[in-house]
Amino acid sequence: MTDSSDFHERLHGRSFARMDRRAFIGGVGAMGLAGALPAAAQTPRSNTAVPSFAGPASLYAAVTDGGHKLPAIPYEKLDKRFLRQVVIDPSLSKPGTIVVDSNAKFLYFVVENGKAVRYGVSLGKAGFEWVGSANVEYKKAWPIWTPPPEMIERKPELAQYANGMPPGPKSPLGARALYLFRNGQDTMYRLHGTPEWSSIGKNASSGCVRMLNQDVIDLYSRVSGLTPVHVRHSMYLGADMAGGNSSKPTTEPIDAGVPEGAEKVE
Repeated sequence: MTDSSDFHERLHGRSFARMDRRAFIGGVGAMGLAGALPAAAQTPRSNTAVPSFAGPASLYAAVTDGGHKLPAIPYEKLDKRFLRQVVIDPSLSKPGTIVVDSNAKFLYFVVENGKAVRYGVSLGKAGFEWVGSANVEYKKAWPIWTPPPEMIERKPELAQYANGMPPGPKSPLGARALYLFRNGQDTMYRLHGTPEWSSIGKNASSGCVRMLNQDVIDLYSRVSGLTPVHVRHSMYLGADMAGGNSSKPTTEPIDAGVPEGAEKVE
């Protein structure tokens, strides 16, 4: 997510219900996210067939989705490495697993036959500092973003969104959000879309793992069951993704919780 002039738009008193926020700093922040994943996440049930993609002009064309109009992505201005493509899976993970290489700025969705769908990403402080494992337990199309109290205290101009910023193409969470949990607790870590296409492949000022809106819509469509997510600083460090190269999540929440109406994946 990011700070922008769009935050200064008014909500006209509109508010949104949200699920109760978990005790992040005292709970998940204290225990970290390393260790074995729950048994239910060991056999993902997502769409893991090897896809065949059209050219980037088609992949990143303007699209109307959920009543919202997404502009075309000027993909010619992006490094070709960060465009959606099928590659050999460098993580040797089970199909249906998501792996994030935070240094290379790649997100892999592992499919069959030793392949993976690779997407370019941007990582903010919350995304870059965290290494470990979690599960996608909720997902939401066109999510509401609510800044947590800690963020509003630092940036009082966000108080207008204390009850939620309406979903739309300019929302910091973009077209989709995947919410990561560990042992039933919200990590406050998100895989989400962004309207700032030029940030892909770079370090962002804030947020978790950002994806092009057209890409996060594609990833969202592939995740249909409790999905393991491993975040690493590199695919080639030789460390066990579920431990050994792990750290505590950031103590700086960037979202107040899972919005009501989010789909629970199980």
